[in-house]
Amino acid sequence: MADQPERPPINFTIVPDDTADQARTYANFCAISHTPFDFTLSFCEVMPLTDEQVRNAEQNHVVKAPVRARVAVPIQFIPNLIAALQEHLQVFSDGQSGPAWSAKDPVH
Repeated sequence: MADQPERPPINFTIVPDDTADQARTYANFCAISHTPFDFTLSFCEVMPLTDEQVRNAEQNHVVKAPVRARVAVPIQFIPNLIAALQEHLQVFSDGQSGPAWSAKDPVH
């Protein structure tokens, strides 16, 4: 196999292609699991519980929420995801006149 000449590094920015007709999906809970190879983020929508669901939750200590999207990402992606979320949260927090949420709220 002949040696290929080295290419100079190319700098570029990846941006979402919004031309595809992809609907926005709402989720207010995220369950996280991992394997030795990737992290899986299961985004769910938790609706207010009915009286029957509350009684079942009191007995079973489980509430099932429908999964709206499940995304598997490589482990190497996670530090950048965390950094981007922290950066956006900081910008969001700086733009709020008062706290929209408490740091003591549970994080899942």
